[in-house]
Amino acid sequence: MANHKSALKRVRQTETRNDRNRYQNKTTRNAVRDIRATADKKEAEKLLPEVTAMLDKLAKRNIIHKNKAANLKSSVKKHVNGLK
Repeated sequence: MANHKSALKRVRQTETRNDRNRYQNKTTRNAVRDIRATADKKEAEKLLPEVTAMLDKLAKRNIIHKNKAANLKSSVKKHVNGLK
């Protein structure tokens, strides 16, 4: 266990950041899942910028790797472009 006040503070900060990162990552994964489940092209095109922005934000904050974000964006765009 931590022995210094600063170490205790770092533990609190880490827990807070972990919770926030986990929430943002789960929310983004749910958004990706929802857009992939969408069969309506208009609705998918409306969701696409939101999902892309979420993935970019996660990559910018190093919650996910930038290549993973790029791969997810590519696959989601491919799905939306394939809808009728």
